[in-house]
Amino acid sequence: MTKHQTLILNTKGQGLYEFTQKVKSLISQESIKNGLCHLYIQHTSCSLIIQENADPSAKHDLEAWMNRLVPENDPLYTHTFEGADDMPAHIKSILTATSLTAPIIDGRLALGTWQGIYLWEHRYAAHTRKVIVTISD
Repeated sequence: MTKHQTLILNTKGQGLYEFTQKVKSLISQESIKNGLCHLYIQHTSCSLIIQENADPSAKHDLEAWMNRLVPENDPLYTHTFEGADDMPAHIKSILTATSLTAPIIDGRLALGTWQGIYLWEHRYAAHTRKVIVTISD
């Protein structure tokens, strides 16, 4: 059995937004004991990651490092119509991931102790983002 659902996630600008509990809730509504949970974001200027969810400094350090790696206003960019954060957002998206897969074991998402699922918004403006969640056995 395979089931698709769409999560709508609202962001307030650049940053990491954890949505682990929303995914766990979808899984708990299904009768799948062992299978896979696949997540796919339908956008090109944000991404999905699995990362530490215990210490907020990890999020801060990831964002600072990524902003240093992919700076705004690089003279090589030609895709700048939507602002200084536009092309860097696309680059950050390809350096991370637009989809993730995690196992479901004994009816539960098999994340590690300190792992959480995040939407990483790479744009300054608030956005409504769609994540397709596919649960299969």
